[in-house]
Amino acid sequence: MESLEETRSTTAPVTPEPPPPARLYPGALIVVEGIDGSGKSTQLYLLKRWLQIGGYRVHFTEWNSSPIVKSATKRGKKERLLTPTTFSLLHAADFADRCERQILPLLYSGYLVLADRYIYTAFARDSARGCEEAWLRNLLSFAPVPDITFYFRTPLDVAVHRILGARPKLKYYEAGMDRGLSVSRSESFRIFQSMIMDNYDRMVERDNFVLMDGTAPVNKLQKQMREIAGQRIDLRRFAPKKTEEVEE
Repeated sequence: MESLEETRSTTAPVTPEPPPPARLYPGALIVVEGIDGSGKSTQLYLLKRWLQIGGYRVHFTEWNSSPIVKSATKRGKKERLLTPTTFSLLHAADFADRCERQILPLLYSGYLVLADRYIYTAFARDSARGCEEAWLRNLLSFAPVPDITFYFRTPLDVAVHRILGARPKLKYYEAGMDRGLSVSRSESFRIFQSMIMDNYDRMVERDNFVLMDGTAPVNKLQKQMREIAGQRIDLRRFAPKKTEEVEE
């Protein structure tokens, strides 16, 4: 697996940042993506806490967390009923519910929304399961475009070691066992994550990802996230309003 520096060296010359898409809402959306064990969730949590402590208007949402779809997804996983298409449709329904009830209302209400995984997770994972990317992109075309998508790229061996060291046992679908990649869950997980990483790498330029080195120290990554967020988003719009002093 190539290193982050090798990836950078093979990409096209840096071009000016494209203008942000026209917004119909005053809020902003920050997304983190990456394979399991990339460190993205830790960094988004730290960013969220920093903003919360500062009194900013912020909301956090994560992948596959809608209470409406949760029971169906849980049953499907437990009984191993999920085909690649049904798995993808369940995740799309989960996202649609959260988008309708949480993400869009809060963006229109002027909140800074932080998403731990977004539609790019579906593009990367479901493509690795055999779904057509064009079909996936059409299925989730209603999703608002993020203001920033941080992609934490971590070498496969490092990410897999982090997960295997923290999990007593990999779950069936988590390990990609439904794809018949290997009889060993750990080896199947490694192959599956490699396929997902390849799909993410192909999205870097197309979807304007901000590439982050997942092996960098935690404090350094967090500093970079805050700096980039401050450069691309006017965070003052989400800060608490100062109470004006009443003149005597």
